[in-house]
Amino acid sequence: MIVTLFLAAGAPVDMPDWNCDNPVAQQEMTGCAPQESNRGDAALNQQWKLTATAMKAQDAEWDFSQDRRPGHFDTLLAAQRAWLTYRDNHCASEGYWARGGSMEPLLVSTCKTTLTERRTEQLRSLIEQ
Repeated sequence: MIVTLFLAAGAPVDMPDWNCDNPVAQQEMTGCAPQESNRGDAALNQQWKLTATAMKAQDAEWDFSQDRRPGHFDTLLAAQRAWLTYRDNHCASEGYWARGGSMEPLLVSTCKTTLTERRTEQLRSLIEQ
């Protein structure tokens, strides 16, 4: 089965029967990296829903007459938006190590996966305290 995927340049590339569980060649690693990044994004989105729900619940119990600061959820939402901007820009700069080369998309995807996994754990820890 041949699957078409889109790399950083946006051009479709046919993915041969690569072993994305254990990629060996650089082309295979580059082609498979977005799959891992997508799994990380899915886990982040799932954790986001849980954490956002918990923050909204905390807000429902809070007496906002005590101060004028934003609630738990509003603060979390602002932080998440800033984090997404940071992640994308930071990882683009990491990719510049191989700017224009075939390895650039691999570096960007790997960076995004790493930072996304860390952020997922941070979101999880907010509700496990």
